[in-house]
Amino acid sequence: MDDGYLKIDSSRSIIHVDMDAFFASIEQREHPEFLTVPLVIAKDPRTTGGRGVVTTANYIARQYGIHSAMAASKALELCPKAVFKAPDFELFRDVSNQIHDIFHEYTDKIETVALDEAYLDVTENKLAIKDTIYLAHLIQSEIWEKTHLTCSTGISYSKFLAKEASDYCKPAGVTVIDEADSHEFLMRLTIKKYRGVGKKTLTKMEKLGIKNGHDLYQMTEMQLIKEFGKFGYSLYRRVRGIDNRPVEYQRERKSIGRERTYGHELNSNGDVEEQLLKIAVMVSDVLKKHQKHGKTLVLKVRYLDFTTLTKRITETDYIENNPQIFYELALDIFEQMPDASRGIRLLGITLTNLADIGYENINLPLYQK
Repeated sequence: MDDGYLKIDSSRSIIHVDMDAFFASIEQREHPEFLTVPLVIAKDPRTTGGRGVVTTANYIARQYGIHSAMAASKALELCPKAVFKAPDFELFRDVSNQIHDIFHEYTDKIETVALDEAYLDVTENKLAIKDTIYLAHLIQSEIWEKTHLTCSTGISYSKFLAKEASDYCKPAGVTVIDEADSHEFLMRLTIKKYRGVGKKTLTKMEKLGIKNGHDLYQMTEMQLIKEFGKFGYSLYRRVRGIDNRPVEYQRERKSIGRERTYGHELNSNGDVEEQLLKIAVMVSDVLKKHQKHGKTLVLKVRYLDFTTLTKRITETDYIENNPQIFYELALDIFEQMPDASRGIRLLGITLTNLADIGYENINLPLYQK
């Protein structure tokens, strides 16, 4: 569509991946007894004096009108039989890292919005697949196979429309909005669905008689800028299907690592050794996938009292990508820390000072006979 001097850039293929009730779904996976009850991820207001905010809720709880950012006390009022579970962000972050590893199998152009959502630019992807719908299905399938969690995907040429699309058919949906369909979709979209329209803006929109995209489309650019400032400039373009923002991604990864949080703390050095070897294997696999190696290994340990210690060792040359070497270095560092008798909640190994593996930085035994 061409609106005078405004042009749509439809050359990109963008997938917005939005995990379905992410935190609640992880807790249901870890605790199957939560599958059939209204679950609210928040501290129980009955134990906090009514304080606290809902992080998210499962789909059963949402039927009672419970939603994220709601006061936990209000959620209890709406559903007295709801089960409240304090958020375990360490666990959520671990699962998010696992999902992002899956994303990197398809593209490195990944813009993380939150632990549970990201934009992927798959215009040119690692599998050279042109069918973006097929690609989205592959991503969904792999996430399910490796995490037993579902996600919804939105496909479009812009970030704005891709995000709207992922929200259109949840859970586990795949929605496509191409350039030909964008105008009709945007005209029908209620104004509160336009990203950035919060409570204050919504109230002002209603006073102006703007209830949906069609009403917004009738406003001139100057009218919208006068009423909403810089946001009016964006609104004028978005309702016309124009959002030329690229997927913003970190071109070079500064570190690669893996952490694991333990529901039952580790109490013996033998347990620590067993877990460090498992983490070392995970880190090695990710490094191989990205064809990286590093000079610095960092060990992170969080104890039962939430004291967190990190120590590192830096080698002159790049550390060989070998899980046994990572494991032994991590053990060397751990010997300098308090032992496991204090109880350990989290272990992590990270490689930093990264570089691509290439001929220019491989040590060759030039002078060996």
